[in-house]
Amino acid sequence: MSLRNLDYLLRPTSVAVIGASTRPQSVGATVIDNVVSGTFNGAIYPVNPKYKTVAGKSAYRRIAHLPEVPDLAVICTPPRTVPDLIAELGEHGTKAAVVLTAGLSRESDGQGRTLQQAMLDAAHPYLLRVLGPNCVGLMLPNIGLNASFAHTHPLPGNLAFVSQSGALATAVLDWAKSRNIGFSSFISVGDSADVDFGDLLDYLGSDTKTSAILLYVESIDEARKFMSAARAAARNKPVIVVKSGRVAEGARAAASHTGAMAGSDSVYDAAIRRAGMLRVDTTEDLFDAVETLARARRCTGESLAILTNGGGPGVMATDALIEAGGTLAKLNDATLAKLDAVLPDNWSRSNPVDIIGDAPTQRYVDALQILAQASEVDAILFIHAPSAIVGSEAIANALVPAIEAAGCSVFSCWLGGDSLQNARRLFADEGLPAYSSPEDAAKAFMQLVNYQRNQRMLMETPSSIPTTFKPDSHRASALIQTAVDEQRDLLSEAEAKQLLAAYGIPIVETRVAENADRAVSCAREIGFPVAVKVLSQDISHKSDVGGVVLHLDNTGQVRAACEGIIERVASLQPGARLQGFTVQSMVSKPAAHELILGVANDAIFGPVLLFGQGGTAVEVIGDRAVALPPLNQVLAREMVLRTRVARLLAGYRDRPAVDLDAIHATLIKLSQLVADLPQVAELDINPLLADADGVIALDARVRVMPVADASASRLAIRPYPQELEESVAFNNGQIMVRPIRPEDEPAHRAFFDHLSSGDVRFRFFGQVKELSHSQLARYTQIDYDREMALVAVESDGYGAQETLGVTRAVGDPDNETAEFAIIVRSDLKGKGLGAILMNKLIRYCADRGTQTLVGEVLGGNERMLALARRFGFEVSVPRGGAHQVRLELAAYRTGSEPAPGDD
Repeated sequence: MSLRNLDYLLRPTSVAVIGASTRPQSVGATVIDNVVSGTFNGAIYPVNPKYKTVAGKSAYRRIAHLPEVPDLAVICTPPRTVPDLIAELGEHGTKAAVVLTAGLSRESDGQGRTLQQAMLDAAHPYLLRVLGPNCVGLMLPNIGLNASFAHTHPLPGNLAFVSQSGALATAVLDWAKSRNIGFSSFISVGDSADVDFGDLLDYLGSDTKTSAILLYVESIDEARKFMSAARAAARNKPVIVVKSGRVAEGARAAASHTGAMAGSDSVYDAAIRRAGMLRVDTTEDLFDAVETLARARRCTGESLAILTNGGGPGVMATDALIEAGGTLAKLNDATLAKLDAVLPDNWSRSNPVDIIGDAPTQRYVDALQILAQASEVDAILFIHAPSAIVGSEAIANALVPAIEAAGCSVFSCWLGGDSLQNARRLFADEGLPAYSSPEDAAKAFMQLVNYQRNQRMLMETPSSIPTTFKPDSHRASALIQTAVDEQRDLLSEAEAKQLLAAYGIPIVETRVAENADRAVSCAREIGFPVAVKVLSQDISHKSDVGGVVLHLDNTGQVRAACEGIIERVASLQPGARLQGFTVQSMVSKPAAHELILGVANDAIFGPVLLFGQGGTAVEVIGDRAVALPPLNQVLAREMVLRTRVARLLAGYRDRPAVDLDAIHATLIKLSQLVADLPQVAELDINPLLADADGVIALDARVRVMPVADASASRLAIRPYPQELEESVAFNNGQIMVRPIRPEDEPAHRAFFDHLSSGDVRFRFFGQVKELSHSQLARYTQIDYDREMALVAVESDGYGAQETLGVTRAVGDPDNETAEFAIIVRSDLKGKGLGAILMNKLIRYCADRGTQTLVGEVLGGNERMLALARRFGFEVSVPRGGAHQVRLELAAYRTGSEPAPGDD
């Protein structure tokens, strides 16, 4: 379940407190006192057979005795009572409950279930939603409801705070109230047995009373649900996360480099980034980030200029900026010349711009205006330390209009104490971000930078998919199945390289030799020089046992290498079983970089991809980036840029830049491999050599698992559903009907440009002259788990394509209803394309289990109304005229063929 019945939880009109008490300092007494002492206007019903009145309200012995069905029940009774109370509430008609009681997951009901599971089983028949158990409760300040045992009431506001930790929730509540910070919702989820982060993100993401969502996360249970909800919410408003528990989960010793390096915290980091959210380190950072994102202007780039009246604070800000991965703007000659004209001769002539401690007011204004106009500056950090020359308040008054007129974001730091209060207040009154230290100001700037980076990942359009990339997935599956049938969990090196080759990843020629004689023969066939490596299912890292010998120029060296490997393995790993050797061509690429690409399986988020600097010291170097599949060109490029080795790959001194497109393509191919082959548990390519001529995999290691152990929905983000591609006869030829892809944005823009003004009005219910990049990104970069857009294109599904028509269905999180739209290129109407698209969409929704397909159509759109009637839609004309008509198709009628006619 997701949004179902959450209105009863988060917008109740009546509340029952089960276990309400008069006993001092009890949970029941605290909760009922909090509910009654608030400004909640709805009915309040204490339930406890021991009392006639509680907190001035009439008490009821049982739920059945209540005069009406409460929207929400708050349960604060012992664990063993909870399942029966939930069942009784469900029978009575209540649709939501907050269970404060702890310990339900540790006690059994005597039937082999935990009390928590018994509670869920009791709630399920009635679709009763449960918040908790083991939570502090729920506070909704905008309706005056405090259904918790917190020690104070929150202030009303527009922030939603959702926490897994009850103790932290109450501490944050206290902290926020002392700073006059208010909330639209303050929610403790506790054990999240039913209502979880995904549900609340879905609800709060579309809540008009919430401007930003703050999360304190300890763990996630349903990764795909969380990612879908988070990506949807983050498109609407800032979502800021504190994630605790920065240690890798479990004590399993990973068999591969990738498994050892992709710790769970880095995976959470990748998930938060991919969803367009912002991660911060502390709860205080949560509120600082909210203020920054609310007040700071968006930056077009990431280069910061620092304007200060003292060298020391400027250096402190620079240190904090660079340590956080920021960029200090390099001032060009034109900007320096303009600053020379307004600053004294002894100014710093660099960034930070030190305008000297005796600076009068006009010097501040002049310098800020010059920096704001500089093309190389994307944002300014202004730092002021108190001076007896000019008062801080006068400087603030002069800078406010200059900052408001500036074309970039300006951050400020008023460094000091009481003497700066008026200056800070002036900036705060004007909505300008102000901070108390250079480090805090630099951190705030980087929060904005990181947030914008993550948001761009949601919106940026990747380049076209390479036309040559058509993997041989059948060959790859056969390789894996052979290993599974032989009850092996590791592919041999040769098999691993064949697997990569099936996905178009360049590999070095490799042959298997069962003994030294055969190794010599293989070397002659390949051609010298060659490399010889040990072949053993028992040896994970061949170099650890001296199992790799390079640069062998003749048969004698090959034979000696084989004999030496046997001796070293016998000494260092005597129990290892040898299958022989692999012989491969010795690749000579003196300017190449050694990289690692890999796949690991995270316990929460499923398969993750890794990229970084490779070689035998890969774990010592620790230079890596982690990302969730699937990847496209944009995401692959961003993944590479997050590593230190990226700077080396760009070229330096006499070492040329590598072919970055080849690296990006290899990451995309690896991502596709992961999506296609659920049996792949871990994979290493180490090293992958990269230079100006491309990439080549020298060594690979793959661990597999039986397909029964591999969940089809194991990826946290549903990949492109290639299985929905279909070739269809149309207009005396063949077209492809397939799901939309992010790469379709240019074709989608061209499609819109070819629509007549009348068709645009019918589709958008008004005149739209053009679609912005952000609008097109939303149309083409969809979450396939929540939404489907099917395009009809002229091509084989790859490469440059022309969009002929599109149909779209956006489902609710519960998959009860999907709203659809359809449009065909204006010059192709009446040829049957609309019927093709509609039939495909209805079949998709029926297969997915969608209950009802609905749409809104302008009354004058006769072609669309006729098409809908052919497919069996019910057409509802509202009273007062047919300006807008509702179409509805129930699930039991989906999948039927349309009656004859044009579209």
